[in-house]
Amino acid sequence: MTINEHEPMADRPDGRFHVPQQTVSQQDSSYHLLIPIRSLGESHRGEIAKHLLDLDAHDRYLRFGFVASDEHIERYVDGLDFERDEVLGITNRKLSLIAVAHLAFFLEKTQTACAEFGVSVAKSSRGRGFGALLFERAAMDARNKGVSLLLIHALSENTAMLRIARNAGAVIERIGSDSEAYLRLTPASLGSRMTEIVEDHYAQIDYRLKAQSKQFVDILSAIKSLNQTWSGNRGRPGS
Repeated sequence: MTINEHEPMADRPDGRFHVPQQTVSQQDSSYHLLIPIRSLGESHRGEIAKHLLDLDAHDRYLRFGFVASDEHIERYVDGLDFERDEVLGITNRKLSLIAVAHLAFFLEKTQTACAEFGVSVAKSSRGRGFGALLFERAAMDARNKGVSLLLIHALSENTAMLRIARNAGAVIERIGSDSEAYLRLTPASLGSRMTEIVEDHYAQIDYRLKAQSKQFVDILSAIKSLNQTWSGNRGRPGS
């Protein structure tokens, strides 16, 4: 495939590229800075599987290119290589994954280093720009690992994914019912490496705070339940 040299990624000193305002659903320009994105690992397979299994048939069709069965999703999750690839996630306050991106690397010495991006967002969390934010983060991580070309293979009807790629400056080619997007990445910089480190640290702190908050809420809920049980028992004859 020929890559259009006149549509490079719009680089910034911090290593990120600009996601146009319309892709973040009218949020202010600082919105993406408040969304922590975690790098997921071996211990998160169960959470990733739950997120994907919760997708309905149409969403599975858009994510995988066909209506993936539960068995296919489980095999896909079991086959994730966290040593080679990057899996990124966004969690809500209950620590449930609401958006997951998979950046698969192809780093054979005989070809140009490239990576393929795929993403899914829970239906209840759509319209907040999570897909675009994960794409932006994935592109930065890919740059920092020496990747020069980011690929997206999507169904032509997956307009949300193709819009994200187009807004980032990717070249899109339609092949029947499928489309392929190609985005050239500039080399890593000190800014891009430092940004990745800071964002990882911020995401870890955010997760710990959410975990502590959830634990506190669970304890209060348990105490409330015990109080209700005790009060109910006191009101019974013979108590």
